[in-house]
Amino acid sequence: MKKTILLTILLAVFASCSDSDTYEDIETPPTTPTNPTTAVTYNKDVKSIIDANCVSCHSSGRSAAFRPLTTFAQVKAAVESAGLLGRIQLQSGQQGLMPQGGRMAQANIDLIVKWNTDGLKEN
Repeated sequence: MKKTILLTILLAVFASCSDSDTYEDIETPPTTPTNPTTAVTYNKDVKSIIDANCVSCHSSGRSAAFRPLTTFAQVKAAVESAGLLGRIQLQSGQQGLMPQGGRMAQANIDLIVKWNTDGLKEN
């Protein structure tokens, strides 16, 4: 009985990392700048991607709370020193891919990479 309860709790913890059960749910429509030459900013372009793909695990009380991604400063730091760009660019099936539920849309990855190239601006 105790083993069953423990197993149920462990499964619930692992399942709680994602609000989605399918790759299609994780892949949010890309946020594309109105003008590709316009600088990508966190508030305008990146925040919605991070919120849709990362915050379900990377926030207080969640499985990856040790690396929260709920503020501009946290996401910027993750790009600068925690390998966020490398992890989101891994291919499906590669160890370390984020988000764990499946690779996000390439257009979203491209926007985050362009945000880095454009200087990691907030507004």
